[in-house]
Amino acid sequence: MQNTHHETLEENQARHLDSVCTNESELDHPWWHNFKYLIVGILFGITLVKSEIISWFRIQEMFHLASFHMYGVIGTAVVIGSIGVFIVKKLRLKSIYGEDIHIDSKTFNKGQIIGASLFGIGWAMTGACPGPLYAQIGSGFFAISVTLLSALAGTWVYGALREKLPH
Repeated sequence: MQNTHHETLEENQARHLDSVCTNESELDHPWWHNFKYLIVGILFGITLVKSEIISWFRIQEMFHLASFHMYGVIGTAVVIGSIGVFIVKKLRLKSIYGEDIHIDSKTFNKGQIIGASLFGIGWAMTGACPGPLYAQIGSGFFAISVTLLSALAGTWVYGALREKLPH
């Protein structure tokens, strides 16, 4: 019994290294309850397409410092997200089901620079990052499937080498 608790604690600590928010609901919902996430995802995908966030040309403009469009979108997202996190922390808001929301403080480490650099290089080369990948495929840009498979392979490699990487 103690070994199982140790494994759970170890897994929990590993998740805390890789994410900002590791809340897990103890509530048990029926499977169809997840359709709300599908609807939000579809709306998010439509927003990405309509705002041209998935455009390879817009992404190349950003990396060539030729347009403010992407910087404006990313900057707006950072500001809104920061305000949202501040409000959640300050007012100690709960989830829509009344559960506490815990947002852990993170410490800086050199692995973040390495990871961000690899992410940026991949983004510049492919014109895609994880969120828009699905919107690009959904828009009929099926060649991006190679990028999706590469992202999945990269995630698998990270998981396999995780213990040997700087954190």
